[in-house]
Amino acid sequence: MKNSVLYEELFPLEFTKRLGEHPIGYLPLGTLEWHGLQNALGSDLIQARDLFEAAARKFGGIVFPPLFIGPDSIGLDSTGQPLMGMDKAKETQPNQQLTGSCYWVSKGLFTMVVEAILAQAKRAGFRCIVADGHGPSRKVWNEMADTWEKQFDIVLVSALRDFSPGTWKTQMDHAGKNETSLMLALHPELVALERLSQNPEEWPLGVRGEDPRTSTPEYGQELLSSTLDALGNKLTELGML
Repeated sequence: MKNSVLYEELFPLEFTKRLGEHPIGYLPLGTLEWHGLQNALGSDLIQARDLFEAAARKFGGIVFPPLFIGPDSIGLDSTGQPLMGMDKAKETQPNQQLTGSCYWVSKGLFTMVVEAILAQAKRAGFRCIVADGHGPSRKVWNEMADTWEKQFDIVLVSALRDFSPGTWKTQMDHAGKNETSLMLALHPELVALERLSQNPEEWPLGVRGEDPRTSTPEYGQELLSSTLDALGNKLTELGML
């Protein structure tokens, strides 16, 4: 029988055992979104899910299925068609619909979905939920964390609220050196650096952060290891380990 930490793969007895040992849930906040020519469209949810799977194996707990919906900034182009997120960023010139993005929901709907998950997680017996991933989703989680902790009587962990600056190191750009290195460390088969122009004067379309052409799997592994250490320290501080 597979020794899984993924919620959807657990049998009831294994679920009860893992939850009884460490009642921690991990909620990956993902998207289906352009992450440069070089990265798979599901990069946000892949990075968050795999970080949390490593955390669950190291510290205990259970990884929830990733969300692929999330809020983001949204506007209209000159023809009245919607532009969202990186479509209208300064790193995307000219502003345009970037291929593959298919995740946007309003902040209100996203909030309702997460609240439903938290209510069910509390009912199932979780005492702590860690969530992170897609930047705008991360911001809503952080914004609502204090309120939700009181509303659902559950401990929440937020990358923006609960860690000293620079200690949470994953998903800190958009398809730049940080995220692309993480993808190289986790799923090199889902990275195609050769698709980027090798002209250093040509900035990759829809990419924010340091130049992804300098990405390495070793740097990605350093980011993962540092973030796991910080998360372990926080869970210990909260009395969850």
